[in-house]
Amino acid sequence: MSALVAKALSKFVAVVIPVGIAAAVAFQGPAAWAAPVASSHQRALSILLRIDQSHSHAMPAAAMHTDAPRLRAYAWALAQTGHPYVWGGVGPGFDCSGLVMMAYLQVGVHLPRTTTEMLSSPLLVRVVHPRMGDLAFYGTGHVELFRRWGYTFGAHDAGSAVGLVHYGWGWKPTAFYRVVKRWDS
Repeated sequence: MSALVAKALSKFVAVVIPVGIAAAVAFQGPAAWAAPVASSHQRALSILLRIDQSHSHAMPAAAMHTDAPRLRAYAWALAQTGHPYVWGGVGPGFDCSGLVMMAYLQVGVHLPRTTTEMLSSPLLVRVVHPRMGDLAFYGTGHVELFRRWGYTFGAHDAGSAVGLVHYGWGWKPTAFYRVVKRWDS
């Protein structure tokens, strides 16, 4: 190994190891956040939190109130895991916007049917720090529900079932939006 390669490698290791340690610490969450709750929607969310308790985006049980439609919409979408991708489908097979629209419809929020119509909806507010259940848009032609950094949940494409999608490098969301209730409309 040349001296130049050895020097570059040692600098790389000096940076990567502390970053890895910091990431390992950041992705640990208290198990107490996954307290069991009573309703079926809250039970589903509780299971999600237990699965996700080792990650920084786990939420306390107190955040699972009925005033968080994004969490209830995500729980409904999660129950659709395994359904096939069907172009234009709104159930039992879904396309990307069909799944998102139906998930929010289950909690009383009427989103437009297509991805491009959703992007122009006054019910969406762009966010920099998305939370579980927010909308993750991949350009103007694809939408899924945000799970946590690196993952979205949705009807991804033909040939794949509704489920969790790991994104990165060449395929990642370009914008995140939160669905908000407009009291003046």
